[in-house]
Amino acid sequence: MQVILGANGIIGEELAKELIANYTNDIKLVGRNPKKVHAEDILSTGDLLKYEDVHKALENAEIAYITAGLPYRSEVWLQDWPKIMQNVIAGCIAHNCKLVYFDNTYAYPQDSILQTESTHLKSKGKKGKAKRMTAEILLKAIKEKKLHAVICRAPEFYGPGKTKGITNTLIFEKLKAHKKPKIFLKDTVVRTLIYTPDASRAMALIGNTPDTYGQTWHLPCDDNRLTYKGILAEISIQLDRTIPYKVLNSLVLKLASFFNKDIKETEELLPRYAIDNIFDSSKFKNRFPDFKVTSYQQGIRNIIDDYALK
Repeated sequence: MQVILGANGIIGEELAKELIANYTNDIKLVGRNPKKVHAEDILSTGDLLKYEDVHKALENAEIAYITAGLPYRSEVWLQDWPKIMQNVIAGCIAHNCKLVYFDNTYAYPQDSILQTESTHLKSKGKKGKAKRMTAEILLKAIKEKKLHAVICRAPEFYGPGKTKGITNTLIFEKLKAHKKPKIFLKDTVVRTLIYTPDASRAMALIGNTPDTYGQTWHLPCDDNRLTYKGILAEISIQLDRTIPYKVLNSLVLKLASFFNKDIKETEELLPRYAIDNIFDSSKFKNRFPDFKVTSYQQGIRNIIDDYALK
């Protein structure tokens, strides 16, 4: 059995689809209010902050995937992420279960240097610190050979369905609401975004490939990176109309942070939107050369269709 811990988000949902399509007929979806993706899915209600719930959820599991999301609040991340990781590691050890941890890049430095699997985890932001602490707990357990585990790391999301992220929120959801898209700080710097179904497909592949364990992997992204100006231009081409948009400068964002908690919580990430963001996934592509990465053009097309944008 393969178990998805925190299965209600887009990554968990797409992962469930991929596992059933290509790897197993036996999956369990775990969460506070889990919902079936397939009729035959097993559901397990539980709280990852409670060890007894994690232990029960991992009974008979061969592979567990952490795809959980937490409320976007720094203090919650600092308090809960390390605890979740400790509980899951203990549960995996108790059941002799492999672990696949889906991680983001919050712990990476806020600079324009190429990001690889060996990039040091040294972000100074609170969310970055929370994710660094969590990754280090798992890396220590891997080093001490307490369990077979692997880290799958992804940059900012874009994609269809339930996909959440700054790009979806400020561009595609604005267009769906017939509002003007917004861009943080600069529209001329290069972005690396991951198409969410690709992230889940790649994670399933890594989780079901024995020699990938004991390592960190960057999940695959299109190397033909675009700026936000380029993304809006591509949307304009595909919709056959010019899409006007607004670039929000640092003063506007600072003022907005006093009144909007979400913008306040995003402040530690803002330096990334003023510089190029180059996330390298060549390690994965060299190991899995047959994996088809969705191009930005096709990803944008898929979102336009999914959102029914005109």
